[in-house]
Amino acid sequence: MTLMRLTRAAVLLCAGFSGVALAHNPMCECKEIPGEQIQCTGGFSDGSGAPGVTLDVIGYDETILLPGKLGQDSTLTFKKPSAEFYVLFDAGPGHVVEIDQADIQPQ
Repeated sequence: MTLMRLTRAAVLLCAGFSGVALAHNPMCECKEIPGEQIQCTGGFSDGSGAPGVTLDVIGYDETILLPGKLGQDSTLTFKKPSAEFYVLFDAGPGHVVEIDQADIQPQ
């Protein structure tokens, strides 16, 4: 009887964690392109895009320099700010990526 309960508990535990195995992580990459422009591309580790997801450019003083959303191609291109900044890709709780300006390299 105890073995049967342990087996059921193990099956339920495995079933509970199966959703975690299927989870996808947010991904965002930004690069500097010609003309003092920055191009960011967002998506998820399962290969899906992220059209419509919030991508804000934020100054080090926490002011939003450019509120934005990714386009249908999951990209957003913007003029490089003169102030220090970081990019915030926000697809909801647990799906946030920050990219500091120092990590954005020329194409």
